[in-house]
Amino acid sequence: MAQEHPSVTNFRNYVRIKTVQPNPDYASCTTYLQGQAEELGAEFQVIECIPGKPIVLMTIPGKDPSLQSILLNSHTDVVPVFPEHWKYEPFSAHKDENGDIYGRGTQDMKCVGIQYLEALKRLRKAGATFLRTIHLSFVPEEEVGGHDGMGEFVKTPIFKNLNIGFGLDEGYANPTEKFTVFYGERTPWWIFVRCPGQPGHGSQFLPNNSGMKLQKVINSFMAYREEQKKILSENKNLRLGDVTTVNLTMLEGGVQFNVVPSELSVGFDVRITPTANLTEFEEMIKRWCKEAGDDVTYEFRQKAMCQTTTCVEDGKSPWWDAFSAACKKEAVQLEKEIFPAGTDSRYLRDLNIPALGFSPMNKTPILLHDHNEYLNEDIFLRGIEIYMTIIPAVANLKF
Repeated sequence: MAQEHPSVTNFRNYVRIKTVQPNPDYASCTTYLQGQAEELGAEFQVIECIPGKPIVLMTIPGKDPSLQSILLNSHTDVVPVFPEHWKYEPFSAHKDENGDIYGRGTQDMKCVGIQYLEALKRLRKAGATFLRTIHLSFVPEEEVGGHDGMGEFVKTPIFKNLNIGFGLDEGYANPTEKFTVFYGERTPWWIFVRCPGQPGHGSQFLPNNSGMKLQKVINSFMAYREEQKKILSENKNLRLGDVTTVNLTMLEGGVQFNVVPSELSVGFDVRITPTANLTEFEEMIKRWCKEAGDDVTYEFRQKAMCQTTTCVEDGKSPWWDAFSAACKKEAVQLEKEIFPAGTDSRYLRDLNIPALGFSPMNKTPILLHDHNEYLNEDIFLRGIEIYMTIIPAVANLKF
């Protein structure tokens, strides 16, 4: 049997650290990353904006520290697993005979964090230097919204002093020969609607009861969902990120079967495309609630407002031109999209820092958050080579 590539071994070791929500082992992860920083020869520090939720920051100083720096971001936490649905133990990083490495985080997104590190190790070993300072951030809590991770980090003087000019973060796999790059993402709104009404015995036709109001609210939200679904299905040039999705994700209320409750509530996960007018969208929600009943109210459990996108037009952004040229040099064909879910990139774009979501995984099924998440070792190694061209391209950019 051929000896395993050291970069693959490093990747598998990282996957084995159980940083799974809701109780991620951040202490072991931080210790591991400190060893990686020492191997890379990078400056290392740990910032805890929220106690127990460490942000690991590695820095390679550039030749001209006055220039804006580069941020290579990844998150350390992963989503929960249901082991009974996995072919192999989810944190074993099992590699099968095809070279497929199974484990939670293999696609989302421990692969990218290690690819950054391995690319920079090889570049430094070859004697490469960089005009701009490069920072690698390994942040917690992205899988639960990032509020206690990147969301807090960007508010600190430490982050401000990094003088970030351009950021890279996660994307996801592309099943074809092409690679996907994300230049923006949809705005997540979590909306909780309360429907009070006339309580009473379950044997009667009670007017204005909570169930009637709840039905009207659900019908309004789900009718809009069907409209957006139809728009997507009828236009083959659109991707999921180009429309707004609505999903009913929570229902609350009720006492027992023979009691009409005094209140029923429903929660929706709404992801709004950047081209939508947020003020008009909220007015639509208000109207739906009003139509259901004067006493029907809504509240936000999450209400992001950033709709900033990063320029990906040739000749209009030096960052995009450098990234795009590097990809062409590596024969990487790009498909430009709006990310349908949420990443830590939004915290950068909210500060008007251009950021791209890019995970160099082609010919790979999209399995983030899915059972049996895996990444092939050859695809992983190819991603390192791609970053070896991209990172110098942006870090040596003169302007």
